Amino acid sequence: MIKYYNRNKKFYEIEQVAGAKYLNWTYSSPLGMNLLELLIKKKLFSKIYGTYCDTKFSKNKINKFINEFNIDMSMYEKSNFKCFNDFFIRKLTKNSRPIPKDKNILISPCDGKVLAYNNIDINNLIQIKNITYKLSDLIDDKNIISKYNNGSCIVLRLCPTDYHRFHFIDDGICSKTMKINGYYYSVNPIALNNIHKLFCQNKREWSIFASENFKDVLYIEVGATCVGSIIQTYKTNEKIKRGDEKGYFKFGGSTVILFFKENTIKIDDDILKQTKLGYECSIMFGEQLGINLNQ
Repeated sequence: MIKYYNRNKKFYEIEQVAGAKYLNWTYSSPLGMNLLELLIKKKLFSKIYGTYCDTKFSKNKINKFINEFNIDMSMYEKSNFKCFNDFFIRKLTKNSRPIPKDKNILISPCDGKVLAYNNIDINNLIQIKNITYKLSDLIDDKNIISKYNNGSCIVLRLCPTDYHRFHFIDDGICSKTMKINGYYYSVNPIALNNIHKLFCQNKREWSIFASENFKDVLYIEVGATCVGSIIQTYKTNEKIKRGDEKGYFKFGGSTVILFFKENTIKIDDDILKQTKLGYECSIMFGEQLGINLNQ
């Protein structure tokens, strides 16, 4: 059971987890953990399932998934999909995620559940309570890493039921994406509680976004079980507008992690409070995460 804080309704809710029984068994039983290490965490398993989700045979799953998780399809451009991955990477309608006009407001780059941290120690980042990792274990560029000590970190977890495209938080220019091969553990809290340095073990991609209002932001996308691909759709070193699409994940839960330099942003108090209590907050693309400290 995963409890999270609904920011809009201001109370706690229980997350509907796709494949909850499978996740609990895999990450909590000896047999499940053995199967995880032998097969499930490896690229082949996710590639096979991802390939299936690209076929017309997976189309039959779509309506059942929509009904089971009560997905509001009125927010999306189309309702007729050729396969499950076509549905999974569905695009929003133009007005379904309004973005604040004030560019000093830090917006969420995606839908999901959020945890956030101020004054971070890059050698002691929090994965989940009592489990930490180093930024140097997450990316392998010492010159970049040192710039984010004492800064802020925002972790956005996308579960399979979420909109799975991610966007830019500001106007600016983004560097080339660097890719790091890795495993495909689930990023669900059930897995985070059982796999040390999970983000650092999974497949991930990172880039530096030269933001006009929030300085240089380190963007990291982390893959997960059954994520066939992380697809970057932006153009490197070209002018980007706030809200533009950066990329998308194919099927599976995934994570976007943002690092900000010291004295750049003030994260909203409710997010910091719930993080300290051990709860994620629900968030949607375009909603406020915080504000610019230097406005």
